[in-house]
Amino acid sequence: QVQLVESGGGLVQAGGSLRLSCAASGFTWHENSIGWFRQTPGKEREGVSCLNMLDGSIFYADFVKGRFTMSSDNAENNAENTVFLQMNSLEPEDTAVYYCTADYSDCGDLQAFRFWGQGTQVTVSS
Repeated sequence: QVQLVESGGGLVQAGGSLRLSCAASGFTWHENSIGWFRQTPGKEREGVSCLNMLDGSIFYADFVKGRFTMSSDNAENNAENTVFLQMNSLEPEDTAVYYCTADYSDCGDLQAFRFWGQGTQVTVSS
């Protein structure tokens, strides 16, 4: 059973930083892609970043390029691995619930990923 558990959200002032974590288990780590979405009430969800575990490539939405960095722990234990989203220079517009998502696909199919975490709230005050 695929499980994705996010953590690390919170309240931060504009210009500050947060690091989100997503603990992933229940699937073969190197045969999937894993990414981050965010959503605010009344708006459609936005893809933030995606890591293609097949070749290690990482993709970012234009609105986070240069500010957010996605990485993984590359743990040798394939039972559970963790990906991170380091968010720097945060802006009030980054306020949202951030979700971790994964699937046995590449990042081109990010919008259709089937597995989701419960989300973690990020609030950036001005």
